[in-house]
Amino acid sequence: MEDRALVLGGGGPVGIAWELGLAAGLEEGGVRIAEASRIIGTSAGSFAGAALASGRPAEALVRAQVAQAERTAGARGSDAKPSQAPDLGPLMRFMAKRPTDREMPVELCAEIGAFALAAKTMPEEAFIASFGSLTSSGETWPRGFACTAVDAVDGSFHLWEMSSGAELGRAIASSCSVPGIFPPITIHGRRYIDGGMRSATNIDLAKGHRRVLAVAVLSNLAMDAMRASIQREIDVLKRGGATVELIVPDENCLAAFGNNLMDASRRGNVALAGVAQGRAEAKRIAAFWN
Repeated sequence: MEDRALVLGGGGPVGIAWELGLAAGLEEGGVRIAEASRIIGTSAGSFAGAALASGRPAEALVRAQVAQAERTAGARGSDAKPSQAPDLGPLMRFMAKRPTDREMPVELCAEIGAFALAAKTMPEEAFIASFGSLTSSGETWPRGFACTAVDAVDGSFHLWEMSSGAELGRAIASSCSVPGIFPPITIHGRRYIDGGMRSATNIDLAKGHRRVLAVAVLSNLAMDAMRASIQREIDVLKRGGATVELIVPDENCLAAFGNNLMDASRRGNVALAGVAQGRAEAKRIAAFWN
């Protein structure tokens, strides 16, 4: 078995900010989660995971989140029309069909994919570019990094990694392509959507590692349903001989999240709350990770 795996779950811009803040706070306490031999990211976790796996300092990534939030706040204070958090209502009606006792059916993923393909969104290239330098054409694939996506046509699940031959930027964007909000991403002639449609965490993909640190972006609105699927995925790893530690948002972070994980205006406060939680969790996680 391989040694350490890090699994970063999905959760929109709020999830990205929290996961990066958490990584920075843990690092202050001597826990470098980016040193995992395998980093698996879903949706928000694909961006956070790729950034950490590429060697970018967690503290600098947090500063960027705070700066982006300040720019957003500045725009809202000017004559510019304030941006609104995307409406997740249509997607949530699909997600309400998700079974709690078994894996997401491929047929339902395909149904969500059809919804995504029909939605009017920004162009693919604009969405890819929105992730900044991490998704530029010259960015190399970080060793040990993988991220998830779902085929928008047939609902099949895909794990992008170095051997897949996909551009890093397209792989990350496909994993973050929230149906109905962002465009499905073309890779190898097919269109892909958010890997969180299979699972918000995909913790079970770390099977084969001795120690797995799972980071799950629980939301205020879907906490009970997510806990059931998370436990089911953790049980898969434990049956395979793995030891698993789970980090979920503490009360302060949940308060910073609000009720819409797509609300990018919250990313600054969320990132700082994540740093504080990382500091508080460092001792517990160090005993497991170091």
